[in-house]
Amino acid sequence: MENMNLQQQQDEGRKAYSSRFKRICVFCGSSPGKKPTYHLAAIHLAKQLVERQIDLVYGGGSIGLMGLLSQAVYDGGRHVLGVIPTTLMPREITGEPVGEVRAVSGMHQRKAEMARQADAFIALPGGYGTLEELLEVITWAQLGIHDKPVGLLNVDGYYNSLLSFIDKAVDEGFITPSARHIIVSAQTAHDLISKLEDYTPCTMRVQPN
Repeated sequence: MENMNLQQQQDEGRKAYSSRFKRICVFCGSSPGKKPTYHLAAIHLAKQLVERQIDLVYGGGSIGLMGLLSQAVYDGGRHVLGVIPTTLMPREITGEPVGEVRAVSGMHQRKAEMARQADAFIALPGGYGTLEELLEVITWAQLGIHDKPVGLLNVDGYYNSLLSFIDKAVDEGFITPSARHIIVSAQTAHDLISKLEDYTPCTMRVQPN
């Protein structure tokens, strides 16, 4: 009887953490960054994905925040899909690759495949590449190409300047207030994924890609 009760509790726990997302694409740096809080944020995000039974889609690298995140998700028993251009494989993959690695011909194909595979997007801290991937999926949402949630994990205010710039663009008439709401942000992985779960897209219809 005790074993049965324990099994029921475990089953109820899994149900409680079930998510409407099957896979989330995470954009993040191939560098680790200078602050330990960036490392912790990647690990905490991985734990949230595992607890909520969400698989990971990411840029395929095994270094920097990409490596920390993917290894933690993989160690937690979730499927990891890394999408990476063949030209970057020697540079961004060291040692054994993590999970499934899907090689593509270039950066455009990488972004398209990651977007196709994912139900939502999250950006951890990163550099030019992370920003470029993030802004493209935001633009696609604005154009109605997809209606998937887009989230910023704003670790230690890393994205404060970007959010201020976007607010300035709204004030100056370059971004509509409704398009501003495409971006969901939070300081912790738990809060961010919870917000993404509750997200309702502003666009009424999705245009064919």
